[in-house]
Amino acid sequence: MERYEVIIVGAGPSGLSAAIEAAKRGLKVIVFDENDKPGGQLFKQIHKFFGSKEHHAKIRGFRIGEQLLEEAAEAGVEVQLGATVIGLYSDKEVNVRIGDSIRHYKGDTVIVATGAAENMVTFPGWTLPGVIGAGAAQTMMNIHGIRPGKKVLMLGSGNVGLVVSFQLLQAGCEVVALVDAAPRIGGYGVHAAKVARCGVPFYLSHTITKAHGEDHVTGVTISEVDSHFTPIEGTEKTFEVDTICMAVGLSPMSQLLKMAGCEMEDNPKRGGQVPIIDDFGETSVSGIFAAGDVSGIEEASSAMIEGRMAGVCVSEYLGYLSEEEKEAELKKLEGDLDSLRQGMFAPKNRGKLIEKTDEGIDVSMNLLQKGYVSDDEIERFPGVVHRKGVHPVIECTQNIPCNPCQDACPKKCISTGDNITFLPFIKDDCECINCGMCVASCSGQAIFLVDEDCGDGTATITLPSEFLPLPKVGDTGYGLSRSGEKLCEAEVVLVRSLEAFDHTNLLTMRVPKEYAMKARFFTKD
Repeated sequence: MERYEVIIVGAGPSGLSAAIEAAKRGLKVIVFDENDKPGGQLFKQIHKFFGSKEHHAKIRGFRIGEQLLEEAAEAGVEVQLGATVIGLYSDKEVNVRIGDSIRHYKGDTVIVATGAAENMVTFPGWTLPGVIGAGAAQTMMNIHGIRPGKKVLMLGSGNVGLVVSFQLLQAGCEVVALVDAAPRIGGYGVHAAKVARCGVPFYLSHTITKAHGEDHVTGVTISEVDSHFTPIEGTEKTFEVDTICMAVGLSPMSQLLKMAGCEMEDNPKRGGQVPIIDDFGETSVSGIFAAGDVSGIEEASSAMIEGRMAGVCVSEYLGYLSEEEKEAELKKLEGDLDSLRQGMFAPKNRGKLIEKTDEGIDVSMNLLQKGYVSDDEIERFPGVVHRKGVHPVIECTQNIPCNPCQDACPKKCISTGDNITFLPFIKDDCECINCGMCVASCSGQAIFLVDEDCGDGTATITLPSEFLPLPKVGDTGYGLSRSGEKLCEAEVVLVRSLEAFDHTNLLTMRVPKEYAMKARFFTKD
């Protein structure tokens, strides 16, 4: 039996973060993961993260994964891949299947960071090939370079459903509809908005009632649901698709903790059956900790902080930190975690209808129901301003913990004020230099540079573009509205692709000036 001071189960964002914190203080750490590659979900996440500098804001998920792996290697963390932990006991003994053998390990402490599994819903035809989870679609696209299908219907409007829908579009799939039984979109409005302006329709208060096909999916029928989520007869709508993608939540993979005798509870707000833990992840079994989604479903940024907390705690538990040093470390990490748990999407607000922003502005009901802010609503938000010459227009309308825009602007034109969740606004005493850094840095692709009147009856709009092939200067097409409808003819007048933009290209299109505050996407078709 091999012995380690810290055994960590799971080499995802929380597990690696915990390993780094413990190993850099001199502890002997091993991490087990059943996959062939470490990094967990991070390597499927090609989008830019929200938050602040401390939360890896505006950095793409797979880049964060690479950084964590480098830090773990430098700290001397031992990572054992292809290793499935099949047993965890209260004395912190761990049984691991590696290949055809079962090996036994003993830990002075154990951190369980096994993450979560995708939920599924059942309906006639749900077992047909072509019905997949959103995480599976991400794996196919972003790990293996395989397009999941040609015509896809997405079920679920949380952040996973919205993000994966956009990535399906990037992969060349047609997303025929985004469906959710809930009456409101569950994820960030900026994620919904970038899907909507690509022309994807949203069907809220709808669910799938049947998948069609004999040996694979050939179509799908959805129906409207009543207040009890029962399908309403006569409201059926049928789409021709070859793929049905489900993003209907996650469930913590907490079986090992239950096996170890940790006190558990069924907590819907945390995603299902989870361990009862203290503020820093220690379970009811002394020396066994939980971090990340296994202890409650949140974003990857939160999971990394929880992992670091667990790493700090095991360091103190084993005598590598004093109580005072631990408290100082945890105080800072608590502050970082608390900042991510503020705003409209804070855990305390799950399931609630938030009708006003923290600033007292009416929330866009059109956004919550259709995926985009309507023209008569957009002007109420502080980032939407009218100025002479090129200036930023920020269509960020919800209190999300995110502020890379204010750090990106070299002229300090943008601010979120005293709180990371406040809506960004444009300062009066500064001049935009049209560098485009704010557009490229926005994780929600919600910032545009607009010249409302070029003096010849036209306007220019600079927008983020992450679709290939990239249009060329001189290409003509159409400017699309926030809802994805064709508004006007448009011409590409400038394309910028810089290393500093991190693969977010800036596309400037010229449109009739009456559409300066309405056109938000370019298409050649």
